[in-house]
Amino acid sequence: MSDAYRPPIDPSILSLDEEERVRLARLILGLRVRGLRDMTVLGAIEQVPRKLFVTAEDRHRALNDRPLAIECGQTIPAPSTVGTLLQALGPAPGQRVLEVGTGSGYMAAVIARIAGTVFTLDRYRTLVELAVERFAALRAGNVVAAVGDGFLGWPDHAPFDRILVSGSAPEVPAALLEQLRPEGALVMPVGAAGAPQRLLRLTRGDRGLVEEDLGEIRAVPLVPGRAQTL
Repeated sequence: MSDAYRPPIDPSILSLDEEERVRLARLILGLRVRGLRDMTVLGAIEQVPRKLFVTAEDRHRALNDRPLAIECGQTIPAPSTVGTLLQALGPAPGQRVLEVGTGSGYMAAVIARIAGTVFTLDRYRTLVELAVERFAALRAGNVVAAVGDGFLGWPDHAPFDRILVSGSAPEVPAALLEQLRPEGALVMPVGAAGAPQRLLRLTRGDRGLVEEDLGEIRAVPLVPGRAQTL
């Protein structure tokens, strides 16, 4: 952990006032209008306070359906993007899920409301440290976070029932496919950087991998290795 001092998380961030409850209800309704029908995913999004995962300056925007800037020059995805990815992933109780790209920790926290254990990796040490503090504030004891190279996955904890990669690459890293349990599924944006990608779901069946194209998506590139700073 870093030696830099950070003030403890204000417990009030974990609760919503009346205005925020109304805005949250509107957000969830908006997600349903946009085609998110998985009530388990919607319920998990509703239960995780997004304002815990954004900067102090953006807390008043936390219930807007838009991405927001976070530390290390990264972003927290819009709730609709989180819902789309998780609806495609289909996490279930008891499952072991690998998330590549911890970011703020928001996605992992939402998954943790559904799955058994979430293992989440990021190349930025600062992001992992901040995420761990947020998981502790939520008492999300079923989330394990570490700094690592997302292209390599987390072989020490493999195999996984589900793997979610939030960043895009020209193709799915072979190491991640090797860490997928039989009947498991991997969801990832695939395509060239700077252009719309395709959201793919790959399921490991008896006859190998079955690929589904779930439509167009825009995602930041998945960068190999660990960050040398931050």
